[in-house]
Amino acid sequence: MEDKNSNAKNQINIELKEDIAQGIYSNLAIISHSSSEFVVDFVRIMPGVPKAEVKSRIILTPEHAKRLLLALGDNMAKYEAKNGQVKAEDHGPGFAPFGCN
Repeated sequence: MEDKNSNAKNQINIELKEDIAQGIYSNLAIISHSSSEFVVDFVRIMPGVPKAEVKSRIILTPEHAKRLLLALGDNMAKYEAKNGQVKAEDHGPGFAPFGCN
């Protein structure tokens, strides 16, 4: 009985508002960091348009960035096991969609 009460206390009610649930398309991530945080800017680049706009910025502690890295790796492995390997094309120097700075 105590385990049920303990689990209930540790649950978080997460709300997903409709405007956020729609999502935002991004085809470039710019990642930077300091000693205390990681900043991930999600950008949408459109062909033939010389200006790109940051659509969303996420700021994470190093610990949360590490958890995100591990969670993405785990989810990618599960996806590839079911759907086949995802190819990551090299676009050469100066352009790396979802690359790191």
